[in-house]
Amino acid sequence: EASGDLEKAKIILREISKQSADKKASRNLGAGIVASYIHGNNSVGAMVELLCETDFVARNDDFKALARDIAMHITAMDPENLEELLGQDFIKSSEKKISNLIEEAVQKFGERIEIGRFIRFSIK
Repeated sequence: EASGDLEKAKIILREISKQSADKKASRNLGAGIVASYIHGNNSVGAMVELLCETDFVARNDDFKALARDIAMHITAMDPENLEELLGQDFIKSSEKKISNLIEEAVQKFGERIEIGRFIRFSIK
């Protein structure tokens, strides 16, 4: 479909991923985890609630790693709200936004996944 154009292929795959996530948008979120990240200096950290449909996905190591990465991102970038968080470039890869990470997880796990709540703590 991309006729050998790698950049065009990436765009097509992102669109397919978004369509997949949109189809799952009405499913019930009945499980999830709370993950945290504390920076090495112990003066700043964050907690995030990452929701999914089943305990099976919530117990998956890749799902747990995603939640921890999001908590790390929140610690570093200090977003004011969920909308801002989803629109930020991911600190580990500026080619992806946090919303892209969620869409990729939806496609990978085949379940609806959302960030519920988050909070960042900092010692002034």
